[in-house]
Amino acid sequence: MEIFHEAGMERLRAKSVALTGYLEFLLEGIASSKFSIITPRESRRRGAQISIRIPDKGKTFCQELAGAGVIGDWREPDILRVAPMPLYNSYQDVYEFVRRFSASLRKD
Repeated sequence: MEIFHEAGMERLRAKSVALTGYLEFLLEGIASSKFSIITPRESRRRGAQISIRIPDKGKTFCQELAGAGVIGDWREPDILRVAPMPLYNSYQDVYEFVRRFSASLRKD
């Protein structure tokens, strides 16, 4: 709990909103009909995560990403939830996730 106190909840929430917004921005830049973002666009409604619907072969896709070191949360039947954590994820981590995500989409 000390680290939360040191970082400050207001600053952590601000970074969380910024990381998640950056994730959304990068995902929207991918030209693909293989996925859609189903999380509300308003930061106050989505919390610290983005839910991505991947209708075809989504679970296999998620497992492939996990093999590449990407930790996400699979929800049946076709949802991958991604949540950048402000205490230990960086903007570079978010960028790297989207790079790997996009590369995996192109493989299919």
